[in-house]
Amino acid sequence: MIENVSLKIFGMTCALCSATIESGLERLEGVTKVKVSYATEKAILEYDDTKVQLPDIQKVIQHLGFSAEENQVMPCIQRPIDRSDIERNRILRQLIIAGVFSLPLMLAMILGGLGFCHDTFDPASQTRWGTFVEYLRYRASGLHDWRLQLILATPVQFIIGFRFYKNSFYALRAKKATMDLLVAIGTTAAYFYSLYIAIFQTYTVYLGMKDIYFEASSVIITLVLLGKYLESLAKGRTSKAIQALIALRPKTALILRAGTEISIPIDQVQIGDLINVKPGEQVPVDGIITQGYSVVDESMLTGESLPVDKRADDFVTGGSLNQFGAFTFRAIGVGEKTVLAQIIKMVEEAQNSKAPIQKIADRVCGYFVPFVLSVSFATFFIWYFIIFHHTFFVIDKPIIYAVAVLVVACPCALGLATPTAIMVGMGKGAQKGILIKNGEELETVCKIKAIVFDKTGTLTTGKLEVTDVILLHQDKELWDEARVLRLAVSAEKRSEHPLGKAIYQMGKTRIALEIDDTEEFMAIPGKGVYAEIQGLSVLSGLRS
Repeated sequence: MIENVSLKIFGMTCALCSATIESGLERLEGVTKVKVSYATEKAILEYDDTKVQLPDIQKVIQHLGFSAEENQVMPCIQRPIDRSDIERNRILRQLIIAGVFSLPLMLAMILGGLGFCHDTFDPASQTRWGTFVEYLRYRASGLHDWRLQLILATPVQFIIGFRFYKNSFYALRAKKATMDLLVAIGTTAAYFYSLYIAIFQTYTVYLGMKDIYFEASSVIITLVLLGKYLESLAKGRTSKAIQALIALRPKTALILRAGTEISIPIDQVQIGDLINVKPGEQVPVDGIITQGYSVVDESMLTGESLPVDKRADDFVTGGSLNQFGAFTFRAIGVGEKTVLAQIIKMVEEAQNSKAPIQKIADRVCGYFVPFVLSVSFATFFIWYFIIFHHTFFVIDKPIIYAVAVLVVACPCALGLATPTAIMVGMGKGAQKGILIKNGEELETVCKIKAIVFDKTGTLTTGKLEVTDVILLHQDKELWDEARVLRLAVSAEKRSEHPLGKAIYQMGKTRIALEIDDTEEFMAIPGKGVYAEIQGLSVLSGLRS
């Protein structure tokens, strides 16, 4: 039997990671279709459960150096903290630590380049101000001590930067080269070259720091972590579009069991349960009304600003808002079978889809890392063997030039920006109530020249308002506009219907009419209201 599953993937650091997972799962027998998105950190799979089981798929993902868990479209209300938030906070902590250790190294590089540092201090030969400046220059030279540089750079390189080594190992084991490999190779080369120069080539050391590049390795790791943190923030903000849809679902439902009304968590509602909905409450799940009448706001689903009358045998949607009146309905769609859950699933799948430009970017990224490594090696070869004629004492420049190629190339904006832009675009659309089917459709939006709306009520302010008063009675002297409005507004004073409230609000504020008290009032479900005002019987509502 063919099964479909959505998995949340943890540990991806670039677009090549998603390609690594796709490649590994495609080789697994029984997997017929797989699509992994780095931007949403999700994998959508189609597999034959007679040949492979979900635990087997998760084991393959773990073998590749990542972790996965089944993605719940409608998660439980009492859910643990999102692992994405935990990972984001962990990156932030590492970024702060790396920044603290890297800042002195960066200052040493900047001050040394500006010629600010002196290795001697003679207070007798300076004016008072000059003495103070000279003292600062002398103290700043202490930042150039290679031993201090080593102490600061080592934890950044091997503790904070361990993630790059680990990810590179798993990627290479899967026969893939990722952006983490560029970071690992570039920073490691700069670190160990600096360590070699500081220990064995002491005659090249001046003020404790000459031709060593500990700051390069530390600052690179810090900046890459900064990029990853900013990227995780962007993805986190976009995922709020999904969370906002999930938040439309109420936490509990009031059900009837054995003639008793009890409140239970929404996840315990079963198909066939009878559920009561009171005025002002949200409809918990999809169902069919069995008893009662009300007006329901379905704008969260349809975009219609005008509430809809609901009576027996009418369908109600989970997440819609019951405005007034009470009714009982029988649940026919719960959990992931509700209309709201299907909308959320569609938005997630749309964010997970790849636009044509992203598919091109993914193919380019597959060749990008090997190409950069080849260019870096060629740079070293040309500078060392051709320009400097393999002179050992000038090996530092070829190494630095080769490392520079790796540093400039990572992180790859092509692999990061494209999926992130698509995800953010779809997330922003969802926040505005615009659902985009997939990435391919999003890419064609730039070619649109005209938009045609055929849905009544879509282009509105979302608020009912009386705009005109038209008198149909022949005797306009007896039934002038002011009198008609006064009676209508007075009749709707006690009404809970959205149309009645709009009429009352207009008379109360815009026209400032004197409103009479009703001697008798009765709401007629689905029709309007009946009221007696100053001896007159007033009907406000539908003609029939």
